[in-house]
Amino acid sequence: MTYRDSAPDAAGVKRQASPRRRPRRSAEQSRQEILRAATAEFATHGLAGGRISRIVQKAGTNPRMIYEHFGSKSALYVATLENALAALRAEELTLDVEHLDPLEGLLQLFDFMNGHFERDGHLVSLLRAENGVKARYMKKSPRIHEMSSPVLAMTERLLNRGIAEGKLHPDIDPLRLYVMIAALSQFHLTNVHTLSSMFDHDLSDKDWRAKRRADARRMLASYLSKDTQR
Repeated sequence: MTYRDSAPDAAGVKRQASPRRRPRRSAEQSRQEILRAATAEFATHGLAGGRISRIVQKAGTNPRMIYEHFGSKSALYVATLENALAALRAEELTLDVEHLDPLEGLLQLFDFMNGHFERDGHLVSLLRAENGVKARYMKKSPRIHEMSSPVLAMTERLLNRGIAEGKLHPDIDPLRLYVMIAALSQFHLTNVHTLSSMFDHDLSDKDWRAKRRADARRMLASYLSKDTQR
């Protein structure tokens, strides 16, 4: 007489076990996941080359959710630009520099921007691509313009105090200065491959970048100083 084992076999247990369900995300969590995936996609392929199918896969969502949150592919691209620049602006505005010596405060603004662009390659790529289409999509966002104003005001306050204290050169325009700081912070990044190839030197090398940063800092300090001859 044979007896059947009453305990279910392992395969049976596996078949009976209910599949693990992914925790339900809130609408905001879903939106942020889509933005993260879209940032990587558009930074790599641009708007024209970016694919909703890849964004959907990376975000773990479906096309319906993308269009529900953003309305269209181009609107998602604009939101991606806003989100990337918002991260930069938010960090800039947390800089506690206005109590410092004005020159040191402006140099620390440069230090921050230089570090942020080196850490956020996606932002560099998005800005490069948007420049290629003459800021066509950035112009559709009033939010980006609004975000930029406080940073320029902070730069202007540091300049005005430095001039009033007789430490900084009086003929310095806040916008031109901010653009100069941005240029010194990212030109070597946007052109890293072409410059590395032309001069047969790896511009992504950490030691090279540290020395370039120190050079740029000295140039900026000299430009800002009241004692510099114009």
